[in-house]
Amino acid sequence: MSSTDKIDLINTKESLNVHFAGQIDKKIYKCIVDDIITDKVIITDERIEHIKVHHPDDYERFCLYIPEIIRNPDYIVQANKPNTAVVLKEIEEKGEKFKLILRLKIETDPKDYENSIMSFWYIGDTTWRKTLKNKKILYKRE
Repeated sequence: MSSTDKIDLINTKESLNVHFAGQIDKKIYKCIVDDIITDKVIITDERIEHIKVHHPDDYERFCLYIPEIIRNPDYIVQANKPNTAVVLKEIEEKGEKFKLILRLKIETDPKDYENSIMSFWYIGDTTWRKTLKNKKILYKRE
């Protein structure tokens, strides 16, 4: 894991704990929206707590995969919210599959917005297959 793969703490002036989670390839995520402002991705303590509450143990066990998931998704499927990507990734050496919700920062967003992880969890084969069958696929890794 390189130094850019680690989730680092950044303190903002609002004293909201924000963690650097990695970087996206804006060319890949253009399938969601064209005017993505930055490749930087963050996650807040509030979102980490959300993940811990709704998907117990997933954050602790699998957060080290987040930089790879956002950098190199297998699929991006249509979300039910604007400027949002539903990212699917299988970590091949482990055979583990994940779903991550990523809100992308665009030109018209407030200046202090960033690309932000909204949620993240481990999914099984059935959920993986259903998601790919029932959602519009916007990107598929070649």
